Amino acid sequence: MEYEPVIGLEVHAQLETRSKIFCGCSTSFGEEPNTQTCPVCTGQPGSLPVVNQKAVEFAIKLGLATSCRIAPYSLFARKNYFYPDLPKGYQISMYEYPLAEEGFIDIVVEGKKKRIQIIRIHMEEDAGKLKHGETPETEAFSYVDFNRTGVPLVEIVSGPDIRSPQEAGDYLRKLRAILQYLEICTGDMEKGTFRCDANVSVRPTGQKEFGTRTELKNMNSFRHVEKALEFEIKRQIAMLEDGEKVIQETRLWDVDQGITVSMRGKEEAHDYRYFPDPDLVPLKIGESWVEEIRKSLPELPDKKKKRFMEAYQLPEYDADLLTSTKAMAAYYEECVRLFPEPKTVSNWMMGELLRELKRDEREIDRCPVTPEHLTDMLLMIKEGTISGKIAKDVFVEMYRTGERAEKIVREKGWIQILDGREIEKAIKKAMESNPKQVEDYRKGKEKIFGFFVGEVMKETKGKANPKLVNELLRERLKN
Repeated sequence: MEYEPVIGLEVHAQLETRSKIFCGCSTSFGEEPNTQTCPVCTGQPGSLPVVNQKAVEFAIKLGLATSCRIAPYSLFARKNYFYPDLPKGYQISMYEYPLAEEGFIDIVVEGKKKRIQIIRIHMEEDAGKLKHGETPETEAFSYVDFNRTGVPLVEIVSGPDIRSPQEAGDYLRKLRAILQYLEICTGDMEKGTFRCDANVSVRPTGQKEFGTRTELKNMNSFRHVEKALEFEIKRQIAMLEDGEKVIQETRLWDVDQGITVSMRGKEEAHDYRYFPDPDLVPLKIGESWVEEIRKSLPELPDKKKKRFMEAYQLPEYDADLLTSTKAMAAYYEECVRLFPEPKTVSNWMMGELLRELKRDEREIDRCPVTPEHLTDMLLMIKEGTISGKIAKDVFVEMYRTGERAEKIVREKGWIQILDGREIEKAIKKAMESNPKQVEDYRKGKEKIFGFFVGEVMKETKGKANPKLVNELLRERLKN
C-alpha cells in the first residue's frame, strides 16, 4: 500500500521590537541572565500588562504580506500550563479571536506553483529559558533565565496542505524570507527567533480522512525539519504496515541519533483552559491604520522575483534563488550596479559563491567576498587579465582570505598569458606529444580539438588566454 504524508506547520517568529510585548523591558539578546525583567513580565501580583503598539503593527504587516484578512476585533487570552520558565503559570496568547486569518503562501513544486493556506496568525509572549547542567560532583541542576519572558512572538499556523519534507522546507524558507523582507524578524533559527513545530500524519494514498498525527519539536534548522519529517513519516508507515496504531503525542527530534523520541501526550486546546485575559482590553484595529501599514510594505519576494526576471532578463530559476533572502537580493543588485552584466553576476553567485556559503553553512551577509571584491574580479576577466579558469581559483582565495583579486593574482603569478609566442610554444609541445591525435584531427575528427585546448591550458597552468589559444591552435592544426 502506498501512503501519503499530511503536514501542517506552526511557526513562532520573534518580532524585532526594542521592548517586550506587555512591558518596557529590553529584548536585546545575550545579556546577563535575569537582568531584563520587571514585575510585569515576571508576573508579580498587582502588575498590569500594556500591549506594545509596534508589535501589533509588525503582526499586521505579516498578515498583509501573506494575504490574510486582518480582524477588526481580536482578543488576548490566557493559556494555562505549568512550566518552570513560565513565571505567571500562564502564557498570554490569542485563541478564539486571532489577529489575522485566511491567508496563503505560494511555493514552487516541480516547476508548478502550489498554495499553502495560512489558517491564522496570532500574537503571544515568549516564555523564559532553562539552562541545564551538572556540577563536578555530577549533580544535575537547572537554572531559569527570564530575560526572554514576554518577548513578542507571532505564531503562524499553516493548513494541512504540505505533502513532503521538501515542501515543508520550501514553505519555511519562503516564510522566513517574507519576515526578513519586512524587517520584523531576523529569522535566526540558532538564536531561536524563528522556531518551527510540525504536525505530521500519514494516510493511504487516495484516502480523504487524515491519520493520527504527531507533533515534532526541537528542530532548529531547515535541514533538521526535513530530516525529522522524513524519519517520522517512515516510522508511522512502518507502524501501520505492522498492524500497529499511531498514537497522538509530542515527539522530540534527536539530532545526534537522527530519530524522533516520545516526549509527552499531545495536549488539546481544552487542556490549556483558555479564557480572555481580564487585564487586557480587546484590540480594535481600524481600516485606516491597516491601509496605512499596507502602503508601507516593501517589495516582497514574489514581486522582486518578477522584477529580476523582467529587468535583468534572468530565468525564473535564477530569479527565484537570488531573491530567496533580502540580503541575497541586495548583494546581487549591488554587484549588477558595479558590473552591469546581470547574467554573468548571476552565474558566479549561483555557482562559486553559493557553493562556498553552503559548505560553510553561512548566510550571505557573513560572506567574506563583498560585491566590490567580486565585481573587481569579474572586471579582470573581462579585461583579459585573468582567465575564467584561473578566476575560479582566485575566487576561492578571496573567500578564504578576504583579500582582493588584484593582490591575489599578483602574489600568485596568475596573470593571463597574452603573448602569442609563449602560447605557440605550448601548442607546439602539445602537438609533438600527441602526433596520432594531430593526424586524427586532420582526417576530420574535429572533436579532438577540445583535447588539444586542454593540453595547452595544462602546459600553461591555465594562464593562457582561451580565445588566443583557440585561434592559434586552429591555425596550427590546419597547417
